[in-house]
Amino acid sequence: MKTELTLHERTLSLLRYPKRNQETLQAWDAGDEYLINHVEEMNLAPGQNILIINDHFGALSCWFSQSHNVTLMSDSFISHQGTKENLSLNQCPEITYMTTMEEVPSNIDLVLFQLPKSNRHLTWLLSRLRRVLNATVPIIAVNKAKEIHSSTLKLFDKYLGESKTSLAWKKHRLVFCQADTPTVIDVSPDTRWQVDNQQIELNNLPNVYSGESLDLGARFMLEHLPQNSSLKHVLDLGCGNGVLSVKMGQLNPQLKITCVDESFMAVESARQNLLTNLGSQREFTCIANNCLDGMSEKSLDMVLCNPPFHQQQAITDHIAWQMFCDAKQILSVGGQLLVIGNRHLGYDGKLARLFGKPNVNVVASNKKFVILQATK
Repeated sequence: MKTELTLHERTLSLLRYPKRNQETLQAWDAGDEYLINHVEEMNLAPGQNILIINDHFGALSCWFSQSHNVTLMSDSFISHQGTKENLSLNQCPEITYMTTMEEVPSNIDLVLFQLPKSNRHLTWLLSRLRRVLNATVPIIAVNKAKEIHSSTLKLFDKYLGESKTSLAWKKHRLVFCQADTPTVIDVSPDTRWQVDNQQIELNNLPNVYSGESLDLGARFMLEHLPQNSSLKHVLDLGCGNGVLSVKMGQLNPQLKITCVDESFMAVESARQNLLTNLGSQREFTCIANNCLDGMSEKSLDMVLCNPPFHQQQAITDHIAWQMFCDAKQILSVGGQLLVIGNRHLGYDGKLARLFGKPNVNVVASNKKFVILQATK
């Protein structure tokens, strides 16, 4: 696995975050290289104000901070932390960090843009750029060529300005645009809906996973959450919009609830949804974090977990493993980890290694999902 990016007689050392032993995935992709090569050919004057959107682990921020003023805008806590560590590793100048919930800066000279997976998030970002940027500011986006559909370009044309694409290079393509569409279209950040057969209303900010309807795993999990008056503190790890926490709070009015996610928008959505559905008198905390980094408490009664099996574009199970390990650390003796996953992912084996096979039980299963309970 390569850790050194060498282009234009310059080398950066780049690591994914969090750092893992025997890492198999590199911290940049061909899209980063394509953007770097293209911008280098533009021969920018030093000191430009560059806005970088969705820099995965800081490859673009490290490269351009040497000669320019960089602002990174991302919804990912891991992206922020990975960029900070790689800037330090390469002794790069400091940059400015923002979330994609914040206003786009008005003094930008160039926008570099790794396209997000969600069209809702893309539409939100395009509308924010159009509202603020001068029409002369170049906007250069990148993604895998197979992910840039005609519908993607229509979103650029509608919300930002007329778009053009480059030739494909290493299976990636650039999109060129400027903020010059005649009409500024307002886009609401909120998507609200009622959960079927539940007394739960959810608001979802633009980058929340499954923000337009309840995903099947969460729907199945809702049917099997426990009602137990002895539970005092439950943590929802990878909380998304907080639907599992809301249901646990409804079933168990005595509960203290903590929600954790690496998406800033997910954390804010969970906070809003707990407030809306449980009221302001309930005790809850919502935190953006990489799993449970820095949390030393060992008194939780239960951790709920619906783990992701991808990080950016890469399919990986290391996030689930870290979640399980972190959960065990913060649970009290006798505390329980409640996990849902696709049957083929084999979480039962991982939990048996960590908690001991006799301490792992199947709570419920169907053709697609299995809910497992591991007791510390």
